[in-house]
This record gives sequence, C-alpha cells and structure tokens, in this order.
Amino acid sequence: MTEHHVCPVWVGYLLASPVRKLFENPRKMLGPYVREGMTVADIGCAMGFFSLPLAEMVGPNGKVICVDVQEKMVRSLEKRARKAGLSGRIKTVICHGDSLGLDEVEENFDFVLASAVVHEVPDVAGFFSKIEKVMKPAGRLLVAEPKGHVSEEDFKTTVSVTEQNGFIVTERPRIKRSRLVLLQKRS
Repeated sequence: MTEHHVCPVWVGYLLASPVRKLFENPRKMLGPYVREGMTVADIGCAMGFFSLPLAEMVGPNGKVICVDVQEKMVRSLEKRARKAGLSGRIKTVICHGDSLGLDEVEENFDFVLASAVVHEVPDVAGFFSKIEKVMKPAGRLLVAEPKGHVSEEDFKTTVSVTEQNGFIVTERPRIKRSRLVLLQKRS
C-alpha cells in the first residue's frame, strides 16, 4: 500500500455504468446488511454507483451520507439522485485533507461502505479510526477493494489495520472481481 492516488473523474463515469451491475450488483452485495430506516455512509462514493441503491434500500426513513474528495464526482451524484427521486435520502459531503467530513455530520452510522477507496488513502489507520468513532455500537463496515488494484497481501494488511482500530471480522463475502470483508464495531 505504498502508492496513493485519487481516481480520475472520467473513471467515475465508467464506475457508475449500469453494465457494472452485471458483475457487481449493489443490491446483492449490500442487501444482506442494509435495512429500511438505517443511517449509512458511502465513503468514496464517486458518482453514486452504490449510493443510489443504498438510498432505495434505507427507504424514506433512512439516510445515506455520501463522502468523496472530488467535487465533480459529488455534483454528478447529486444530479443522479435528483433524477431518481432520492435526493431527500442523500446528504453529500466533500472531504478535505485528512478529514472525512463525518465529524460535521450529526448522525452515527448503522452501516458504512468503503468500496474501492482504501487503496487511495494515505493514512489507513487514521481512516478506520475516524470511521469507528462515528459508528453506532455494533455498527458494520464493509470494505471492498478491486483485485486489479489491491493484492491479497495488501488486503490482509488492510484487514489487520481495521482490527487495530476497533473492528472485528464477522464475514468474508465473495465477489468475483473484489476482495471483501465485513467488520463489526467492537463493543
């Protein structure tokens, strides 16, 4: 985990493509963990490939906080949420520097998704520590990293860092092109 970069905006359009659902279906991947009425966070939300399905899953009484470092990505997500009639369930946060912007949000989270983002974070321990602080007791965190960017060894290191920052591994879901781990906040 030595190289840290931010995904170019043009890649966001590819990541938001409906074709992606053929090999990475958000409902199938997140459905077992997300319920109506939950407050969830999508860290590294990009243009909302997971954010919009999450907003549907949490229903009208739930909320999705979508965090990204790139304003263009977030603005595209907001536009897509308006078109889908989901903007009332979504709050966007543009983070800066070391902050995830979650300390400005009043909610604590039942579920946090960090998909294809950890390999872009320079301070992985700080990243997970900040997430742990804003989660409800027994809140769950799903970390997903693309196999093409993250080796098995680097992913094991990521999992170890989560365990050092207040999480325990509860499940290791499988998806063809990603490495996943489901964690729970240690009580």
